[in-house]
Amino acid sequence: MKPLLEINNAVKTIYNDNQDLNILDGINLKIYPKDFIVVLGTNGAGKSTLLDAITGANKLSSGDIKLNDEDITHKNLAKRSHYISRVYQDPKLGTSPRMTVAENLLLAKRRGLPRRLRLRKLNDNMEKFKELTKDLPTLDNRLNTFTENLSGGQRQTLSFLMAIIQRPELLLLDEHTAALDPQTSQELMELTNKVILEKELTCLMVTHNLTEAIKYGNRLIVLKKGKVILDLDKDQKAALKEQDLLEYF
Repeated sequence: MKPLLEINNAVKTIYNDNQDLNILDGINLKIYPKDFIVVLGTNGAGKSTLLDAITGANKLSSGDIKLNDEDITHKNLAKRSHYISRVYQDPKLGTSPRMTVAENLLLAKRRGLPRRLRLRKLNDNMEKFKELTKDLPTLDNRLNTFTENLSGGQRQTLSFLMAIIQRPELLLLDEHTAALDPQTSQELMELTNKVILEKELTCLMVTHNLTEAIKYGNRLIVLKKGKVILDLDKDQKAALKEQDLLEYF
């Protein structure tokens, strides 16, 4: 099977304290269709920098990234957004506060499409949006609510729906449940897993939660000082205990 995304010798160097520091240090990674990869690592391990490199938010110092055999290393964030979606840790980053839930979903539905003046046709999409949110107690009957009036959990659920509404080729989750209370975090994580499996999405999920790292996904990657030091498949991961993972931190 050919990889969906291939990262070759990825290096990201910054100048810090009068010396060059490699945030990413020669990372090689292949992500295959339907992979649900969980990424673990301490602060400063390079997790978010890796996601930045994939989305184009932060360019590599050297190395290349290929999506479906196409070199996207020098494509900007806007062009990559047609294929790659990302949900951030901060619920405020993925949504527009002065727009309603429905308006945010419509905006996401048009992500990556040419921008031009035209009628929104919001009403034409309302039935689809109702269907999308009908089984979500946090968002059903709130399509006309301004996003700034939602709770953090509601807003993060909306961010997740916006990220998957176009069925991206690659979904990136950057500690997307970390800022939520335990109950809301668990509910969103269960929704995330359900959607990824049902839609057969390809996903890279960063987390600090060892329980989530073992429970979810078919691969587990551990980053340390900008390097991949562990890459386990589903069977290897199933044999792990949380104590085993602590040895890498």
